[in-house]
Amino acid sequence: MKGDRSKNMKNYSYSKKMFVRIIATIVIMLVLIPKEVYGMHIMEGFLPPVWSFVWGVASLPFVIIGLISIQRKTKTNPRIKLLLGMVGAFAFVLSAVKIPSVNGSSSHPTGVGLGTILFGPASMSVLGLIVLMFQAILLAHGGLTTLGANTFSMAIAGPFVAFLVYKIVIKMRGKSWLAVFLASSLGNLFTYIVTAIQLGIAHPDPNGGVLLSIEKFMSVFAITQIPLAISEGILTVVVFNFIQQYSKSELEELNVIIKSE
Repeated sequence: MKGDRSKNMKNYSYSKKMFVRIIATIVIMLVLIPKEVYGMHIMEGFLPPVWSFVWGVASLPFVIIGLISIQRKTKTNPRIKLLLGMVGAFAFVLSAVKIPSVNGSSSHPTGVGLGTILFGPASMSVLGLIVLMFQAILLAHGGLTTLGANTFSMAIAGPFVAFLVYKIVIKMRGKSWLAVFLASSLGNLFTYIVTAIQLGIAHPDPNGGVLLSIEKFMSVFAITQIPLAISEGILTVVVFNFIQQYSKSELEELNVIIKSE
């Protein structure tokens, strides 16, 4: 019993050190990331006011449920807060690495798959909102008027699909690395499907209308987003394996199902 406690404390201490390293990495990346490119996510003012309002209202219930979910999880085990901060930092860093894709938006990893697998899609809606808000204010990526739309696509729709895929693969007795890879990759791709829909609705094609506009946005995003989704899936598997090795007690607390390899 004493040995288990000592081992848990050692793992917790190691996790704290790794968290500090992640924060340091974020600072370095923010210095190196070029700023003079296209706006991150859907940029400020690119959506008509009515659609900014609609997506904001649509996102609000998910965020409220997410706050309640986070409060319940962290109340039972305060050490989970460290893991929560770690997955938030992971999403922040990945979604700040951008590749210009189309006027008004850009392609980038989302980083929400990891947090979704560990904490569920509801909690990720809150973490995603925080990430997007800080990026809009500090890095001029995205915008405050488009915060609702960006939250809905990256922090709600993407995580929902990622969570669903993860649960299906695990239920079908798939290996954990495959479940994590598919969840994070498909969650990433679905984020951009929703973003394309949002842009298509707001800016219909003069000749083909909304459907043609959505098709155009999707085709442009696909060029960069498919390889990015695959890369994000691989990276998420690596990070998840690390967490699985050094934070096993926290995963058990969160009821994360781990399939043997």
